[in-house]
Amino acid sequence: MSDYKKPSLDELRSTLNKIQFNVTQEEGTEPAFNNQYWDNNVPGIYVDIVSGEALFSSLDKFDSHCGWPSFTQPIAGKLLTEKTDTKLFATRTEVRSSVADSHLGHLFEDGPAPAGVRYCINSAALRFIPVEQMAESGYQSLLSLFEQ
Repeated sequence: MSDYKKPSLDELRSTLNKIQFNVTQEEGTEPAFNNQYWDNNVPGIYVDIVSGEALFSSLDKFDSHCGWPSFTQPIAGKLLTEKTDTKLFATRTEVRSSVADSHLGHLFEDGPAPAGVRYCINSAALRFIPVEQMAESGYQSLLSLFEQ
């Protein structure tokens, strides 16, 4: 897939559930340890639930014990944008998808080596596509990530 776009807000209201809309469009946060992918260990990719952009690979997912899916890096840096978030107790780095501008989560500097970063992402902002379904879902170009 390469024809990514952001649907209208009316379309998003009709296709996303309440928490998905709140997270992606209103910069909300879902509950820790009570979300779809925090403990998912199946090989595959995670795409923006709004546009379908491929964002993260299970190969870069790790258990950070925070209750949300955590990744050491995105599939490609250009797929994410970062902006300063000062809404809560401290200054943080917000992570957004580049095409749909979906709020995904935050970037922290407490991840594993070598980069030492943790992309802490809301499950509600993602759709998971297992390796077995990637080709039929239009992500065959990313199958090479899983070849050894």
